[in-house]
Amino acid sequence: MAKKKILIIVRHAKSSWSDSTLNDIQRPLNKRGTKDAPKMGKHLAKKKIIPQAIFSSSGLRALTTARLISVELGMKPTEIIVEEGLYTFNSDQLLDVIKTVSDNYEEIMVVGHNPAVTDVTNILSGSEIDNVPTCGVAVLELSVGSWKDIGKNTAELSRFDYPKKLW
Repeated sequence: MAKKKILIIVRHAKSSWSDSTLNDIQRPLNKRGTKDAPKMGKHLAKKKIIPQAIFSSSGLRALTTARLISVELGMKPTEIIVEEGLYTFNSDQLLDVIKTVSDNYEEIMVVGHNPAVTDVTNILSGSEIDNVPTCGVAVLELSVGSWKDIGKNTAELSRFDYPKKLW
């Protein structure tokens, strides 16, 4: 029996569209997003869902979400691993990045963007989630010993939480 890996996949919190001069990668969180991310972090901490490492897209809204969650998990925001390849909306690219994670990590969090977050959750677990909402979290238990072996139906969706479901 292969050792399990845990993938906590997070869609960034609600972002702002108020400044049309910003590039997509520069969009910040809006007021709701800055409230939801710490709340989700507290929820994860209460459920003892604490990764060994957090990998984040370089997109400002994803990185801010990762930082706000990390504080609530008792982690240092400076320890977040910013991975340029996570700034993607494509599930194949997102999977490719996850497959490169060191096998020294058994449990990781990846903070990214839709539709890639929803698609990867469904691909790995065989779920049929229509949409992972902003600041939504899917916890996947992978039946693989190495991150490079993840693929279709190699995971079980053990939790799926999002702000409107929790409060």
